[in-house]
Amino acid sequence: MKLLTFLTRCTALVFIIGLTSGLAFAQNKKVTISQAFQSMLYLPLYVGIDNGLFQKQGLDVTKETAGAPSAALAAVISGSAQFSLHGPEWPAIAASKGAPVQIVANCVNGAAVWIATTPDFNFSSVKDLKGQTIVTGQMPTTSTSLFLKLLKENGLDPEKDVKLLQVPLGAEIGAFIAGQGKVAVMYEPGLDQAVAKGMKVVLGFPKLYGPYAFSAITTRTDADPDTVQRFVNGMEAALRSIRTDPAGAIAIAKKEFPTLDPVVVEHAVKRMIEDKVYPPSVDITPASLKVSMDTQIALGNLAAQPVYEKFIVNSYIKTALVMK
Repeated sequence: MKLLTFLTRCTALVFIIGLTSGLAFAQNKKVTISQAFQSMLYLPLYVGIDNGLFQKQGLDVTKETAGAPSAALAAVISGSAQFSLHGPEWPAIAASKGAPVQIVANCVNGAAVWIATTPDFNFSSVKDLKGQTIVTGQMPTTSTSLFLKLLKENGLDPEKDVKLLQVPLGAEIGAFIAGQGKVAVMYEPGLDQAVAKGMKVVLGFPKLYGPYAFSAITTRTDADPDTVQRFVNGMEAALRSIRTDPAGAIAIAKKEFPTLDPVVVEHAVKRMIEDKVYPPSVDITPASLKVSMDTQIALGNLAAQPVYEKFIVNSYIKTALVMK
């Protein structure tokens, strides 16, 4: 009788342990992504989180804002975050110095920078900017880097032919509207905030450069492959969602940026969809990476092009692209 009681208790204990283990296995993996900023450029990430697309992949994603690309990348290198989101130049520079980092998915695939002017400014070419005060973001930032590159490509000396008024990122709109310059180099949503005030858009870098690896998902080279694949799948699902349901993406953008004028948010998202700033998939082509890294090489931030096959992990991307 004692033996029967013992076996019964053991069977019950095994069942409880098995049930508990099953529940633990069924729970989503918890991961953290450190974004450089809370940015409308990163809408694919927000769509993935808010629409539960990462959860469908078995991930519980926590989003943290580092305040700078370098800080976001540092979180990945230290292990306090599994993923980071910022320009690919940061992991490229870090990898060139031996940091164990790699890029696994696209997020922003257009040079998401535009030039706006006052309504009375006569703009027909970049050369019309000679002698002007240009309101732009404080270096280092891609918007100003691209603008400097554009000036040089058009035979203008950034130090002699124009006056750069560099202001903290996000403050461009204030200086521009206040009349401190007739020209401004801007990101969204500042651009459409300026448009709402009567300013006009005269040049868009997305159309000028075409596919441009602007912001991507970075992780460590020793990251858990299963976790990485799930995350890349979630990003792919988010990008598909933006393409098939732009109204839904706009609604999420309004939720993520509640203090902005909803009309500005809507126009900004529509502009970035139309200008193909949000990529059609998580794929990063060698050409889009090259044009992005060429900017950094021209500015002296990077010595040479990273080896695509060693820097971009295509295995995760290929798997996500055939996902149903």
